Amino acid sequence: MMIDTETSATRPCSVPSTCVESRTPRLLVVDDSEFERRCIARLLRGFEGLDVAFATGAVAALEAIEGDPPDLVLTDLVMPDMDGLELVRRVRESNPGLPMILMTAFGGEDAAVEALRAGAADYLPKSRLEKDLATTLRRALDVFAFDSRRHRLMQRLRSRTSTFELDNDPEQIGMLAHVLVEDVGALGYLDRSARIRLRVALQEALVNALYHGNLEVDSELRQEDEAIFHSLAAVRRGQEPYRSRRLLVRIVLDRRAAVFEIADEGPGFDTSRADRQIEIEDLNRIGGRGLLLMRTFMDQVTHNARGNVVTMTMRFAAGRSER
Repeated sequence: MMIDTETSATRPCSVPSTCVESRTPRLLVVDDSEFERRCIARLLRGFEGLDVAFATGAVAALEAIEGDPPDLVLTDLVMPDMDGLELVRRVRESNPGLPMILMTAFGGEDAAVEALRAGAADYLPKSRLEKDLATTLRRALDVFAFDSRRHRLMQRLRSRTSTFELDNDPEQIGMLAHVLVEDVGALGYLDRSARIRLRVALQEALVNALYHGNLEVDSELRQEDEAIFHSLAAVRRGQEPYRSRRLLVRIVLDRRAAVFEIADEGPGFDTSRADRQIEIEDLNRIGGRGLLLMRTFMDQVTHNARGNVVTMTMRFAAGRSER
């Protein structure tokens, strides 16, 4: 059963060549619980630039996607007619470019990992919906707003090396992640879901380098109280030695792969912690979640011996294009 709940009207497009960019993106929320659907509807109230529809289960979602595919799917993991993992697999077969974000309750971490490996673009614990839903959706929709004219130009690119030096500014790293995803996506080798996955991996690596590298703010503080975490980070951005530290980001891009090298000027960390196997309990911890997403979404992730440089590689399948 489908329940349509539009939060903003789709505007008609008068210029055919720009219709894809002008129309309002559509989100399909899949959850068998009426209570959860109402909660999500409340959280999305006032979220601009998005049309929202609801499906009461995975089967209804498949019917809706087959009839008129949305631009983004937010789905529960545990449902009686079909679980979210199977839904991800089915959608990846029929609509490989459709990004899907999972909602997981406590105890669903194993299935969440499998769904990420099967092609889900991101996951969001239900315990953090109120705090993180809007940010997660906005990150995905940033990819939707891709500039098609830049896409055509970038398809002429054969190779490029770029280096950025950033201050300890969260806004700068968010913008850089967006720009890098645009550059890679414009080659035409990544569908929309893959671009979201790349954005997530870059964001996690850059945030880690900023907060835990340059500012030396322990992620355990976020587990206890995010306000304390961000307050300490804000103070250290104005103190030495943290204030003078920079982030150095180097990207090598060609038709075969994109290699991202992110270096901070902090003291580094014990890299054996990064190389160990991810444990289930890590998935509910902010630090463990970031490393999991980086490893899952990139083809290779390595650290230098000191632990202040991470290198991530995404390889492209020759000739594959979303267009």
